[in-house]
Amino acid sequence: MQRRSFLLSAAAGAVAAPFAGAAQASAVSVRGPALLTVSGAFPGGNRPGVGPLDQLMHKHGVQFEHAHAFDYAALLALPAQGIEPVLEYDGQPHVLSGPLLTTVLKAAGVGLHDALLVLRALDGYTVQLTLEEARQTRMIVATHLDGAPLPLGGVGPLWALYDPARVPGLLDRPLGARFARCPWGVYHIEVLLD
Repeated sequence: MQRRSFLLSAAAGAVAAPFAGAAQASAVSVRGPALLTVSGAFPGGNRPGVGPLDQLMHKHGVQFEHAHAFDYAALLALPAQGIEPVLEYDGQPHVLSGPLLTTVLKAAGVGLHDALLVLRALDGYTVQLTLEEARQTRMIVATHLDGAPLPLGGVGPLWALYDPARVPGLLDRPLGARFARCPWGVYHIEVLLD
């Protein structure tokens, strides 16, 4: 496990080195590129509001004054959970792992009270669910599929999902309808007061 942490730290440092000036300019206190940003109804954060270089956020209409950004190492440092759903893309069971969505929110400084969550994917797909639904479904922010990091260009680098077998009534739906509330390529979570 120490070797994995060392390799991830080294890789994050190598990727972040060319962007060190930009990171200082935007005051993002993450070591590597931010993969997930949590904004909304909670105090503090480690990054300022949306700036002129946040082009995807501008395109998707995302606005905030402050937020908490997670790089890959920060997400991997959170306790991971594993699920083994049958996926709609190939009809096969796969092992997905990553921190619970509620754990990510708590690490961002979000009070785990009544809230509405808006999960936003790279392609603009959005899903709304309550914090209680995220809790009940044990939704994770998956970083790995079958032991390998989720790739950008696939369903990654992050996928917010649950195991439909653990959610009452979902297994009665067709396979393709079980993951409608599970955005792959998730990059932003907005926390709204419910």
